[in-house]
Amino acid sequence: MLAIIIPYYKIKYFEETLSSLARQSNRNFNVYIGNDSSPQNPEDIVKKYLGKINIVYKEFEENLGRISLSSQWERCIQLSKNEEWLMILGDDDYLSDNYIDEFYQHLNEIKSLNIKVVRFASRIVKISNRTKISDLYTHPKIENSTDFFYRKFFQASRGSLTEQIFRRDAYLKHGFRDFPLAWGTDNFAWLEFSDFGEIYSINSATAYFRISEENISRGGYLENVKLKAKHDYFEILIKEYLPQFKSYQRKKILNLFEILSYRSKGLNLKTWLFLNYLYLKEEGFLSLLKYNRRLFLLYPRRNWTD
Repeated sequence: MLAIIIPYYKIKYFEETLSSLARQSNRNFNVYIGNDSSPQNPEDIVKKYLGKINIVYKEFEENLGRISLSSQWERCIQLSKNEEWLMILGDDDYLSDNYIDEFYQHLNEIKSLNIKVVRFASRIVKISNRTKISDLYTHPKIENSTDFFYRKFFQASRGSLTEQIFRRDAYLKHGFRDFPLAWGTDNFAWLEFSDFGEIYSINSATAYFRISEENISRGGYLENVKLKAKHDYFEILIKEYLPQFKSYQRKKILNLFEILSYRSKGLNLKTWLFLNYLYLKEEGFLSLLKYNRRLFLLYPRRNWTD
């Protein structure tokens, strides 16, 4: 069975989220809502849907999300029972009516392939002066998680927590990485939950991911924090998992990490030595020379740090 986990904090679009679950053609799922001590009480909305979908609601006393958003996700997951599959749905996102049914229609094949992460097609719903809905983002039916990671950062694809379903045992094995704003936590999850293996895609149902003035994904919100988080998770990725990627992918990842290092905190001796080692190991002496030439031409010495 499937557990749908909703870490709740924002009320503005919350009813649209629950309404999309109530409209599912297949309601073989349980919903677990963890209220992160929000000042916006959602209980009246929750009560409207108690007879339509199976809901467990819990209001937490501590606002954990302000300290660690991924820890809030984890305590919401702890509300669930023994469902084999988990999904974390944003409190302002919503699903097409056939979403859950499509999951079960594909489940036998998913299990036969020993798949641990399933993703769906998605659209971005951008709220500004008027609502704009993006084109549909689809994916190869079967794709290695490292290829998906590469496409997301270097080939204009996308992915977020909402449109992924994953096995409980994979989550229990790895857990979520804790980054500021949970920025990049989902990217790491799909790599680790799949054990750097394959992801199964369902393009016949759609998750709608909302970006609004209340969403941490919006542009201009804590960009310095996001930049540092991105730098930190790329550093961990390189140190722990770089060999999992193809040669041409490793090159692009190193180039991006070089830029992130400069933009997030300036370059220092430790980072310089680390990048020298990586460029020499991955691409040889000529690449090492090019890196150092680029370093001194593009990165002024005053932006180096101790």
